[in-house]
Amino acid sequence: MAPAYETNYDEVKQWLFEYKNTNNEHTKKQLRNLIVIACLPLAKKIAKGLARRSTDPVEDIIQVGSVGLMKAISFYKPEFNKSFKSYATYLITGEIKHYIRDKVNMIKPSREIQELAYRIKQLTAQLTEQLGEEPTDEQLALEMSIPVQKLHDAIEGDRRKRTISLDELVIDSDDNTLLISDRLADENYQNFLNLREDTIMLKDAIKELEPLQRKVIEMTFFQDMTQKTISEKLKMSQVHVSRYRKKALDSLFKIITDKNTSIGA
Repeated sequence: MAPAYETNYDEVKQWLFEYKNTNNEHTKKQLRNLIVIACLPLAKKIAKGLARRSTDPVEDIIQVGSVGLMKAISFYKPEFNKSFKSYATYLITGEIKHYIRDKVNMIKPSREIQELAYRIKQLTAQLTEQLGEEPTDEQLALEMSIPVQKLHDAIEGDRRKRTISLDELVIDSDDNTLLISDRLADENYQNFLNLREDTIMLKDAIKELEPLQRKVIEMTFFQDMTQKTISEKLKMSQVHVSRYRKKALDSLFKIITDKNTSIGA
């Protein structure tokens, strides 16, 4: 397996310090998104681990995780939370679980599917206790003597088990009454739009990098390539890819903070 990008949380801590202490909103947004792209592998790892609980594409779950990461950056207080990684993991996981839990299911499964889904849940809990980790779909299917596809159908049906009207009233976390149709357009969508806008802003700083540094950053964070793939395409060792990536992130931080200094001068 190709080595993944390893985030240097000592550097992230420095960026967070600058983020919390600058009064320049433009610089603040750029620093926040520099931290986002550096910590995105954490959000992706958590998202992929939770994606099997949702019918949504893993890319959508990753975007929801990114919103959780943005909240972690905004709310993090080093005097109370020593480890940013632990704090971010908590908020990313919570954001994704909240999103999955609140998804509206539109298909009512048959009694057979409901019963099979119940058996799967019971067996999953039992095997998790025995194995010390959650069983794979193949292990569950083998234990139940059913095809893997039938197991997938039961899990899919259970996820979509409740038919609901978009005109149904629900209560939000602030005890406000609103329609399901209003709840679907929640703050996550606006947060996602803000993230995209700010990322475009950060790309202006990326343009100032040296060509090779810029290429490595784009391939890593915007084209989602592994270190091995980048090394093959650029015809350099993975060690050199890692070094260029670190230099590029350091350069981005300097570009952003230097601009802030010049503006304040």
